[in-house]
Amino acid sequence: MQFLCNFCFCIIVKMLYLFYCHTEVMSEKCRKAVLITGCDTGFGLALAKHFHKLGFTVFAGCAKELESLHSEKLKVVELDVCSEEQVSQALRFVTANLDELEKGLWAVVNNAGISTFGEVEFTTMDTYKQVSEVNLWGTIRVTKAFLPLIRRAKGRVVNIASMYGRMGNALRSPYCVSKYGVEAFSDCLRYEMKVWGVKVSVVEPGNFIVATGILTRDIVTTTAEKLWKEAPPGVQEDYGKAHFEQYMALMRSYCNSGQREIEPVLDDITDAITSERPYTRYNPMEPHWWIRMQIMTHLPAAISDRLYF
Repeated sequence: MQFLCNFCFCIIVKMLYLFYCHTEVMSEKCRKAVLITGCDTGFGLALAKHFHKLGFTVFAGCAKELESLHSEKLKVVELDVCSEEQVSQALRFVTANLDELEKGLWAVVNNAGISTFGEVEFTTMDTYKQVSEVNLWGTIRVTKAFLPLIRRAKGRVVNIASMYGRMGNALRSPYCVSKYGVEAFSDCLRYEMKVWGVKVSVVEPGNFIVATGILTRDIVTTTAEKLWKEAPPGVQEDYGKAHFEQYMALMRSYCNSGQREIEPVLDDITDAITSERPYTRYNPMEPHWWIRMQIMTHLPAAISDRLYF
């Protein structure tokens, strides 16, 4: 019963923190500038439009579609987070285009990310490296480059992780590894930035597959073909095609799952950027995923493994 008491205590403390520590949104948003990475599609594209509508000056990383808005307050920046050269160029562009350089850059939203799936023995080392290069090292690379401007503003760093940055899952190890890293980096950065007055928040979205289109049946088919083709002969023989196809069918079943609107994510990121006392972590996800995350992070693994695997 002790672990149940600990679990309940953690939930109560969380609720009290959310109730008592939060404050109203700050003013003068229109005088602040934010940089958002990964603005081509999904969360990033919606975020750029959302913050532009709120009156922020938005530097949108790699989002050519946004150029059609023809707004002085929305500036498109070519930004591949895997490229040291492009990150440096983006820094020079932002520095040159800040209305009030002495006030720095108010926020960086590290949103750029990729995902994939596959069992460990079917996943190549190149795939592990590719996913982490974008999701983890890209987040660190951009943060380090823009941190002096953020410190000058006593601003915000908002890192988009995932519920899979807090709990693992079968078939998702490359993604989980990268997002666990984002969580650890964000915690360490938060400790260091406290003395500078910089707030660091992590947003952990749940399942928004259908809302973002990040996973489609075509993507599953293409990825499955690649996984099977690149697997060593011994792995193919030991697992068998029937086992492999069963898991691929499971992945296809996820394509139309999850929340259909991304407003919960937009609202949480807005709060992280505008609230006087933003939360350390935001959990925009369906209730059953939130409960699963609490169980897997607070209860003994013997219990959570029995419940979910």
